Amino acid sequence: MFGADFWQDLMLSLPAILIAISFHEFAHGYVAYKLGDPTPKFQGRLTTNPVAHLDPIGTLMLIFAHFGWAKPVMVNPLNFRGDKKKGMLYVALAGPLTNMLIALIGAILYNLIRNLPIDIFFIIALDYLIQINIGFALFNLIPVPPLDGSKILAGILPYHMHDLIYQLEAYGPLILILIIVSGVTDKTLWPIVNYLSGLFVNITGIFAIF
Repeated sequence: MFGADFWQDLMLSLPAILIAISFHEFAHGYVAYKLGDPTPKFQGRLTTNPVAHLDPIGTLMLIFAHFGWAKPVMVNPLNFRGDKKKGMLYVALAGPLTNMLIALIGAILYNLIRNLPIDIFFIIALDYLIQINIGFALFNLIPVPPLDGSKILAGILPYHMHDLIYQLEAYGPLILILIIVSGVTDKTLWPIVNYLSGLFVNITGIFAIF
């Protein structure tokens, strides 16, 4: 059913997928924990072990479409110290920002080793690391529940507009499937992913010289 190229690409992209998922969800849990909520710790989510974070459907989407999601980290904002609304905003931002940081680190490593006499597969694996982490961050910024973008939007909007987000929660998964199946992600997000990947490599290439 799947050719040799598919399995080769899967083996090269799988480490990037697992890293993107595990560090994204760990970041959510860690920030919530630091803000005073012990829920992620009790649920075993303060780990970078991908087994604790994998969502079957979301992981399959990452493998086949390079856009997907993980098992959401449950948090209780009532436990947060200080402003609860800002706390949820920080928790939601933590995941995508961590993915972008990993992409930057991947770009630095890419520039450091791409001219060395090493196996080309290491270069390809780093390219996947950069692109998949950027793609995972951007996809999760879509303002549709249960993605991070909806929580970020709720953290920005005034309280009286939060009902708009809550009303979308029941239809969020269906909307996401329609977005992916319709090709919207391919037409809109992938060009941005490719642009940012090149930008990250070019910017970090300057520092890799020194």
